[in-house]
Amino acid sequence: MPKTHKSSPPKTARTKANRAKRRRLLLALRIGVQQEKAERAERHATIRQEPRAGKPRTRRASRR
Repeated sequence: MPKTHKSSPPKTARTKANRAKRRRLLLALRIGVQQEKAERAERHATIRQEPRAGKPRTRRASRR
């Protein structure tokens, strides 16, 4: 005998509001993480572009 699908309960205003709130919070969290990653990448990029104090970068260490 095939199984029949159970219908979902009607969506109340409270569940809709809770879902919307959760969606907003998760979106804010994602945007915050993206901004932090961008700032971090920018910081690292600026660090690498600056020449080292003292010795110039002409001689590279041996790869062996």
